[in-house]
Amino acid sequence: MSGFSPSWLALREPADHAARDSGLVADLSRALAGRDDVAILDLGCGTGSNLRGLAPHLGPDQTWRLVDHDPVLLAAARARLTDWADAAETAEDGVILTKMHSRIAVTFTALDLSAGLGADIVGAADLVTAAALFDLVSRDWLDELADSVASAGSVFYTSLSYDGTETWSPPHPADGAIHEAFLAHQAGDKGFGPAAGPKATADLAEAFARRRYTVSTALSPWHLGPRQSALIGELAKGKAVAAAEEGSVEHERVRDWATNRRLTKTRVVIGHVDLLAVPAR
Repeated sequence: MSGFSPSWLALREPADHAARDSGLVADLSRALAGRDDVAILDLGCGTGSNLRGLAPHLGPDQTWRLVDHDPVLLAAARARLTDWADAAETAEDGVILTKMHSRIAVTFTALDLSAGLGADIVGAADLVTAAALFDLVSRDWLDELADSVASAGSVFYTSLSYDGTETWSPPHPADGAIHEAFLAHQAGDKGFGPAAGPKATADLAEAFARRRYTVSTALSPWHLGPRQSALIGELAKGKAVAAAEEGSVEHERVRDWATNRRLTKTRVVIGHVDLLAVPAR
């Protein structure tokens, strides 16, 4: 699986945090309430955005294990979390953060998850979580994930899985063709087998329901406008590169679309879905 740059993850973080469905986060908080020290496994953690988004809702004592295949992102996560915290101290295997009234112990693990998520990785996690990850992995991988999470009896929460819907305005004649090519490209192998893409949330919901979990979902779209012009520009660039690689749209038409999106005061809505799965009591 190819990695993402720290600069890209920093650019998208405000939009990610604004898009999370607050009701589902409140449900997650209630599902974990009353535990003395919540143990959290964060998959594909990047620079720690998921921790920064969720930690304020998860109680006074938290232990996070951040997992990513990219050591550069793990180093960036350590630095960014240290800056984000009110106080930070180095521990033997990570850092201990103080934020508001919470004590957050964090460890960092470099691990390629493409081989699957075994029970040894989940361990005794109260919560297994990830953000903007599962649309990149295969349906078989998601089923194995649900197996490992259910075997441990963990709560599962994920946010910002791409659902395939986008609205770009003002409209451009190539919008439809570019989007179709992008979706075809997204379905390719990202290192985990053919990607689930927009079907990921439905696949996860089905997998956890089969394992007697109560599953809830909520929409979490990005609503981007002039204040997010840098993010829109990078989205348009990435979408154009993917469409060009797919080869179904003439390169000149792709270039014209990308140039138009950079130069026009574009607004865009990008669809995502959040999911919470709680084991039956």
